[in-house]
Amino acid sequence: MATGLENTNYGIEKIFADAEDFLPLNGTDHLELYVSNAKQAAHYYKTAFGFQSLAYSGLETGNKDYESYVVVQDKIRLVLTSPLKAGTPVGKHIDDHGDGVKVVALWVDDAEYSFNETVKRGAKPYLKPETKTDDHGEVKISGIHTYGETVHLFIERKNYQGVFLPGFKKWETTYNPLPIGLKFVDHMVGNVGWGEMNQWVEFYAKVMGFTQLISFDDKDISTDYTALMSKVMSNGNGRIKFPINEPAEGKKKSQVEEYLDFYAGAGIQHIAVATDNIIETVTAMYERGVEFLKVPATYYETVLDRVGEIDEDLEPLKELGILIDRDDEGYLLQIFTKPIEPRPTMFFEIIQRKGAQSFGKGNFKALFEAIEREQEVRGTL
Repeated sequence: MATGLENTNYGIEKIFADAEDFLPLNGTDHLELYVSNAKQAAHYYKTAFGFQSLAYSGLETGNKDYESYVVVQDKIRLVLTSPLKAGTPVGKHIDDHGDGVKVVALWVDDAEYSFNETVKRGAKPYLKPETKTDDHGEVKISGIHTYGETVHLFIERKNYQGVFLPGFKKWETTYNPLPIGLKFVDHMVGNVGWGEMNQWVEFYAKVMGFTQLISFDDKDISTDYTALMSKVMSNGNGRIKFPINEPAEGKKKSQVEEYLDFYAGAGIQHIAVATDNIIETVTAMYERGVEFLKVPATYYETVLDRVGEIDEDLEPLKELGILIDRDDEGYLLQIFTKPIEPRPTMFFEIIQRKGAQSFGKGNFKALFEAIEREQEVRGTL
């Protein structure tokens, strides 16, 4: 069974020289979402997003408190976890925040070193280093807190050959819709409270050795009604990128404020996943019922004047609502789903990079106006 990491090289080149990068990170190991119904959530991600069954933990594996379904597509692994009884930390998290990301697990060579180095630099411990074993070997795990109730786990799996982690068994099903071309996690965006962005920028720089790639202020990210500010942090090899948003003063309630109200605090706003063919991927997602934000057709009247020549025909991009932006390195194509949970909180971005290393600054105004139209319908603008 593929784990999604076989083709990743351990010798990863550092591409951002400013990153202190004392903490070697090989990539995103997995994301764990606490959800109210893991079985149904797994079915949704398989059906709508093209994930495949990978692993399971629950009553049948001796887990009496909660059950988890793991789904995989290329290098992306989602763990969907629900409580099996009342009064659990998982259940409280869902009560407080709704469905959302609890764990961003990072693949490392040495989980104990990663824990010690981050804690001595000021991280709050979440999980002291421990070793989990089964017939397939051992995995070492540790963890620290980050913004809100989100945590980072450090996963060392070089001595493990199992399907996912000890405590999980292979999950085999007859229902596995075809993948849709999602490759890996490109970046994960966190929303934090008023005036907290720089605090968490400093956290990722000091505690984890990241560098700041880009900064956007309320002049860059604003409409006639709402505004926000954002800074993008990355580790040295660029495998892990965390944009961090905070609200800014505007005439009405911004998307970040709406998120903070409904999530009841800071957390992961959206997960950006990469594809090599965004037209094929998004077409498949539409066919499977995924809903996307749409910008006005007038966006496409002038977009090529702004971004220049691209390889793709403009018409299918227009029909699907895919946005285009360019930086000094190339261009990118991106689109954003509507929130996929009952609360207007977490959503997904689908992104195809054609050289660009940026995050679509030229699309911010059109995108946020589209979000505002959704907020107006919800009565939360």
